[in-house]
Amino acid sequence: MIEPILEVKDVVKFYEDKAVLNGVSFRVFKGATKIIIGASGSGKSTILKLIMGLDRPDEGTILVDGEDITKLDEQQLAHVRKKIGMVFQESALFDSLTVRENVGFRLYEEGVDEEEIDRKVREVLGFVGLEDAIDKWPSELSGGMKRRVALARALITEPQIMLYDEPTAGLDPITSRKINELIIALRDIKSVTGVFVTHRMRDAFTLATEYATNGDHEIKFRTEDNFLCIANTRFLLLRDGKIIFEGPDEVLRKSEDEYIKRFLA
Repeated sequence: MIEPILEVKDVVKFYEDKAVLNGVSFRVFKGATKIIIGASGSGKSTILKLIMGLDRPDEGTILVDGEDITKLDEQQLAHVRKKIGMVFQESALFDSLTVRENVGFRLYEEGVDEEEIDRKVREVLGFVGLEDAIDKWPSELSGGMKRRVALARALITEPQIMLYDEPTAGLDPITSRKINELIIALRDIKSVTGVFVTHRMRDAFTLATEYATNGDHEIKFRTEDNFLCIANTRFLLLRDGKIIFEGPDEVLRKSEDEYIKRFLA
């Protein structure tokens, strides 16, 4: 039996006297992506914080690669976080560091050899299409470039799981498309597991209906059709801290639930 790489079980989280999450459970398998949607305040970003170990649930368990992280202290969480990369809504780059230093920050902290850092930094910057920007400062980058640098920084430790918190927020459609393609490529070419939080349904449906192929040293993107249906990406819709829908985009679009229809509209 295949075990999920990430499992959230019966999680409850209170802020003051309000249950932001109330019995949330879901599983994500290797190479799959869970797209979490919901109204503002429904608990989407809270889930990411709990998975990253930045906060703890009041009830329930969170398993990363089979390990319950809710019982770990900060020192023990360090080795778990190496398996996880996160891209925030804001790029959160260090203004006083170059792109090279921002992307390689974790490796510098770990005392990795300089040549090895340079090799890995160039590799991940090449993946996001920004190798030429390696010596630039954050102030010299556009918003979309900053977001791609943030993605490269998250990828430097070759995480098994990527968490995306509104990664296209504030970006124009063309730049958003580029970010979405990078996330699809990570899923389909590198089998990186993803949890994608967004309020932009266009981006969500792009992830759910397009896939990447790698042929002739070029990544190409195609849309699912009658002969191929994407099975590794599912939606999860939150309402008042509870999951009210979990499943593929085809079922979500056809739902007769009045709240879901209003939400998608």
